[in-house]
Amino acid sequence: MARVLKTAGLTCVFMLLTTGVYAQKAQKGQPADSSSKADSYYYYALGHLYGELAGAYGNKTEYYNKAVENYKLALKADPNATFIGEELSDLYIQSGRLREAVTEAEDALKQNPNDLNSRRILARIYTRLIGDPGQNRIDETMVKKAIEQYQKITEKDPKDVESWLMLGRLEKVAENSVEAQNAYKKALEADPNNEDALTGLAMVYADLGDSKAAAEMMQKAAEKDPNPRNLEALAQTYEQMKDFSLASETLRRALEQSPGNMDLKKRYARDLLFADQYEESLKVYKEIAASDPKDPEAELRLSEIYREKHDYPKAREAAQKAKEIAPDNIEIEYNEVKLLEAEGKLPEAISALKAILDNTTHKSYEGGQKENRIALLQQMAFLYRESEQWSQAIDAYRQIAEVDADKAGAAEAQIINTYRAAKDFTKAQQEADSANKKYPEDRALRAEYGSLLADMGKIDQAVSETKKLFDGKNDRETWIALAQIYEKGKNWPEMAKSLNQAEKLATAKDDKETISFLRGAMYEREKKYDQAEAEFRKVLEMNPSSASAMNYLGYMLADRNTKLPEAETLIRKALDQEPNNGAYLDSMGWVLFRQNKLPEAEESLRRALDLMSTDPTVHDHLADVYSHEGKIREAISQWQASLKYYDQSAPTDVDHEDMAKIQKKLDDAKVRLARETTPKQQ
Repeated sequence: MARVLKTAGLTCVFMLLTTGVYAQKAQKGQPADSSSKADSYYYYALGHLYGELAGAYGNKTEYYNKAVENYKLALKADPNATFIGEELSDLYIQSGRLREAVTEAEDALKQNPNDLNSRRILARIYTRLIGDPGQNRIDETMVKKAIEQYQKITEKDPKDVESWLMLGRLEKVAENSVEAQNAYKKALEADPNNEDALTGLAMVYADLGDSKAAAEMMQKAAEKDPNPRNLEALAQTYEQMKDFSLASETLRRALEQSPGNMDLKKRYARDLLFADQYEESLKVYKEIAASDPKDPEAELRLSEIYREKHDYPKAREAAQKAKEIAPDNIEIEYNEVKLLEAEGKLPEAISALKAILDNTTHKSYEGGQKENRIALLQQMAFLYRESEQWSQAIDAYRQIAEVDADKAGAAEAQIINTYRAAKDFTKAQQEADSANKKYPEDRALRAEYGSLLADMGKIDQAVSETKKLFDGKNDRETWIALAQIYEKGKNWPEMAKSLNQAEKLATAKDDKETISFLRGAMYEREKKYDQAEAEFRKVLEMNPSSASAMNYLGYMLADRNTKLPEAETLIRKALDQEPNNGAYLDSMGWVLFRQNKLPEAEESLRRALDLMSTDPTVHDHLADVYSHEGKIREAISQWQASLKYYDQSAPTDVDHEDMAKIQKKLDDAKVRLARETTPKQQ
């Protein structure tokens, strides 16, 4: 008797404690009559109590059954109290009795298809069974079932904000961006200031490439309540959009409210670095390093900043400090590779990276290990390509396929691209034929195959293969690929049409830059120089630090022998960013030659040839310099090399008019040399 009284007393106390909770949550539903609410409250309190006891006693059947029974009675008394269904769902999930719960809910819906609470329970359980999207373990069947339930719930109850939010999240998981967008908009119609809907819609806009709309949504959320949490979320949106300037500014505002938050400060410094705001990032990282001299990351980032500023002694000093703090940190070791590369010491960079790869070799790789291994192999392949060690680069790509079979198709695409760069089109074709049989659906491989066909002058076939890539999701990239194929075929009208189609699908700033750049190159090839110049200046308006646009515009001006001081300034700015870029060094040599600065031109072009030994244009430029310096034998040698490498080039890269000019300069030089070396007759 005493035990019964004790339990009854506990129930009374618990009911008093949960009165406020029920009243607060019940406000979300529609009004119910007072007697129904009272009954619902009573059963809800008992259900909640037994649910707590079930959890405390290892989901004891007695307590679990009573909790379920009372929750159901509570829902029957007040069907609009949706939070009760949520707690019942949580109880099913907590107890692990999901199959039983699904069966009960499905039976209830057979009897009454309009039973929204059963649908909500079923939807929540299906959602729980989806898996972990972050780990790429998604049960697509459960996603589909959960979406179906939430669609029916929102159809019957269009003011159910929580269900609209869940539908939006699920549609995003299913990569149905348009449907997710509609769901979040419906949630905002019911609750215009709902932060979850605003941030969810922002993420969808970001997925769709609509950076402006994404930012607007996040700004609304932050303006509604500009606390550090909302500002951090807004910054994260900007980070996903790769707009690190806005991200760093937003984090600065958050940091003003939480000045002692070191994690926030580190993130702020990192975004400043990614935004190329080196001086400000340097200042913040120095503060971080001063506050914690044992922080290896701060010293590592300082080294990276000094490297970007081409202050290599200070970069090495910071790198050494980082290494002393964390001698076995692979990121610090990798920084040494990047530093050597920046200094133009490619053999040393290759040796350092090879040591890292040797020290991290395993029989198999999982998760992050696998990703790191692939990233290191990709960098090794890049360094080998920069050194024109083609076979070693290909071997590195083959190792990527061994590490991750899912990357094999993409690795094959890189191998074909490497053969193309080496101008070994026979092997490129053989590799493509074999790879296409193994990976017929790999998108990167098919795109690379189209480019190879274009190289070989098979333009119609290249166009046909590339058009097969249209899928409604990656059409902008496909139009750009087509434009580049038409460029190789010198089909300027079709190239222009392709770029126009790509432009219609371009929303991100980077994409618009790419299209303007390609359009500028097209106009330059057509000898429409004023229009070409306008396009390159448009790129520089969008991105004043675009090294490729500065180089192309500078070279074009130099080639036309006009605006030479500006041309030199543009190319120097490009070289400031990439001092070991062979194409930029060639451009600098050419603009210096145009200004009759022959020794400086020769030095720049010789450096370019160290990096691009098989480029016929660089050999031609150096020959012109030698000829003007009176070094006729050296000029002849360079013109001969230029013609040799033209013969080895892709058919579509050969400009027969240029070759004819080079041949004439070579013939004239031979005549000149013969005259200068023939003994005068007495």
